[in-house]
Amino acid sequence: MERIVIKGGSKLSGTVKISSAKNSVLPVIVASVLSCGRCEIDSSAMLEDVHVISEVLRSIGADICINKEKIIIDSSHIRNGEPTGELVRKMRASFLIMGPMLSRFGRFKISLPGGCNIGTRPIDLHLKGMIALGADIILGHGYVEAKASRLIGSKIYLDFPSVGATENLMMAAVMAEGETIIENAAEEPEIEDLATFLNSMGSQVVGAGTGTIKILGVNNLKEANHTPIFDRIEAGTFMMAAGITKSKIKIEGVNEEHLKPIIAKLTEMGISMEIGNNNIIVDGTNELRPVDIKTMPYPGFPTDMQAQMMSLLCTVKGTSVITETIFENRFMHATELNRMGANIKLDGRSAVIEGVKKLSGCEVKATDLRGGAAMILSGLAAEGKTEISDIYHIDRGYVNIEEKFKKLGADIDRYDI
Repeated sequence: MERIVIKGGSKLSGTVKISSAKNSVLPVIVASVLSCGRCEIDSSAMLEDVHVISEVLRSIGADICINKEKIIIDSSHIRNGEPTGELVRKMRASFLIMGPMLSRFGRFKISLPGGCNIGTRPIDLHLKGMIALGADIILGHGYVEAKASRLIGSKIYLDFPSVGATENLMMAAVMAEGETIIENAAEEPEIEDLATFLNSMGSQVVGAGTGTIKILGVNNLKEANHTPIFDRIEAGTFMMAAGITKSKIKIEGVNEEHLKPIIAKLTEMGISMEIGNNNIIVDGTNELRPVDIKTMPYPGFPTDMQAQMMSLLCTVKGTSVITETIFENRFMHATELNRMGANIKLDGRSAVIEGVKKLSGCEVKATDLRGGAAMILSGLAAEGKTEISDIYHIDRGYVNIEEKFKKLGADIDRYDI
């Protein structure tokens, strides 16, 4: 079983390059189903989730070639079959295939999705939206089936601005008859990036990245090439790495607009930044101040940065409070941080953090993707050796993370123990 081992205390310096966003690459791969031809995705992050979603598409007949960071997808031979259930249950994003397959074939059956253990992520918003578009939904034991002779544009109001539901319904609506309006839509940058790809295929999507998205249905979509946006969560993780190690580093591959809530909080803490064209120099050498955080849908502070921020705040003198409003089970990493000497008390959806003088390395586990990143950050700052298990979680969202930190001067390695 692979583990990441860190000897803490090293200062970081140099430049790190950010990969493309996993949460952009996955829906773009799925959206290629809407084309009856060949689509290319350049500069893709080669993550485990990318390989899983590619296998899901292969199981229904897509031809996929992965060459370094380029993905070529030929959807011309896709059949309206049920994708391999074992693959779908591996990853929640697999359910995004429902929208484009229903749009293209008028019928689709899929196993109920799996995913990580940070909390429930119901698919009811996806299904309500598809019903509004004219689909009949059949829920069976462990599967869901949708049928529609022709999807019809409609006005859809999402009870919660769900990223997955917004993406799925966008892809379902691009070939529906007439106009579809999605209100209270998710506003994440990855939504806008998906719309960019869909429009390059010939769809007519406007308003992506705002709370109201309008989609005028078209008859068919063509081949397209796309380069996904940079990963704002990976960028944020390295920004916090500078703070927790009291270091100064340069991060290349950032969009200031996408990082505003993270930049605002780190600035409030006392971290200095020089923002350039697609790069940022982060100076964490100052004395830092405690802050309060509440996770919110974009453009609020992202839930995907909550664990990493908790690691950073554990090392900041004073009392900080983190309130998690998105997922009900996303404080599992707190137990692991306390094992390292942190002082975190949980109260429902809030965590009260008293900063400590030092963290101590020990054996911990990655409880989930972002919790695993938090363990790496804490290990970088801790005295002694930190050994992280269950690192397959980390590999779902970060490309060669230990190699990137090693190039910045961290004493970090991956071992098969």
